[in-house]
Amino acid sequence: MDFLRILHDSRLKATPKRLAILETLASDSVYLSPEDVWLRLKKRFNSMGLPTVYRNLEDLANQGIVIKVVHPDRKLYYYYCPNTEQHHHHFVCTSCRKVEDISFCGLDEIEKEVRRKLKGNVVSHLLQVFGFCKECAPSPPLVPETTT
Repeated sequence: MDFLRILHDSRLKATPKRLAILETLASDSVYLSPEDVWLRLKKRFNSMGLPTVYRNLEDLANQGIVIKVVHPDRKLYYYYCPNTEQHHHHFVCTSCRKVEDISFCGLDEIEKEVRRKLKGNVVSHLLQVFGFCKECAPSPPLVPETTT
C-alpha cells in the first residue's frame, strides 16, 4: 500500500505514528479497536498514548481512509478497506472480526421510499451488515427425515 501517497492526497501529514497505525490496520482483514491498535504499537513507540491513537484514527476516518465500524456492542472500531475503486458496503463478522465487501447496494429503493413516504431526499448513506461469517456461523440444526 502506498500510504504516503494516500495521506498526501488527503492532505494529512505522513508521521511515523500515523503510518504505523495504517500499517497495523491494513495488516489483517479484521476491525480493531483503538486499544487494539495502541497495544500493537506501544512497544514500537514508547511515547504513543491512547489519545494519540484515537486522534489519528478519527483524522483517518474523517478523510475516508479508514472506516468506522459501529459495533452492536456499542463500541467503535476501525477498519482499513483497500477497495476504493468501486462503491460497496461491508459484512462484519461479530465473532472473528473479519470484514468483507458486499457489492449490493439498495440505495435506489431506499431513495424511492424516502421520497414517497417521507417526502425527503437522501444525501448520503452507510450500510454495515453484522452477522457470522461462514467459519463462525453455527451449524444449522439437523432436521430429522420424516418417513411416510
